[in-house]
Amino acid sequence: MKKLIALAVVLVGALGAYHALMFYDNNFRYGRMRETPAVKPHEEPLIPMEGGIVPVFGGDAVLRGTPGPALKPSFAMEDANVIARGKAVYFTFCAQCHGLNFDGNGTVGQSFMPLPTDFRSPAVQSKSAGELFKSVSYGIPGGRQPPLETTIPIDDRWAVVAFVKSMGVRH
Repeated sequence: MKKLIALAVVLVGALGAYHALMFYDNNFRYGRMRETPAVKPHEEPLIPMEGGIVPVFGGDAVLRGTPGPALKPSFAMEDANVIARGKAVYFTFCAQCHGLNFDGNGTVGQSFMPLPTDFRSPAVQSKSAGELFKSVSYGIPGGRQPPLETTIPIDDRWAVVAFVKSMGVRH
C-alpha cells in the first residue's frame, strides 16, 4: 500500500510540475521556450522547391536499367572536343590504375592481380560504347573496377568512353 501511495505522490508531483512550467511559459514574458530560435524555424512554412531540380525523366536510373548495347550518348563520340575532354577525365580518374599507356600498369594498378584491363586490347575495343559506359559507371561485377556514377558526371563518362574507343587496338 505504501508503494502505491508513493507512486501516486510522484505522478501527482510530476503532473503538477508540468502544469506549473506550462503556466510560466504561457503567461510570463521571459523564458518562453516557444520563442527560442531553435523552435521558431520549425513553425515556418517550408520554402517551395524550384521546378526541375529533382529529375523525373532520364538520369542514372534509366541508364542503369538499359542494356549496354542499347545505350547511346547524346553527342557525336568522334568529335575532337569530346575526345579531348575524355582524355582529360581519363588522366584525372583512370590513369592511376590503367596507366599512362592505357595498359593496366598504372602506379596503383601494378599492385593488382590480375592487372587492370588494357584499354587497347581487342576485348575492350570490340565492346560497344554502351557496354564500356556501363563498366565505367557501375563497375564490373567480380572485378576491381569501382563504380564511378557518383564521381564522374554522365557526359564525362561518355567522353572517357569516346577517348578509349578512339585509341583503337594495340598492335
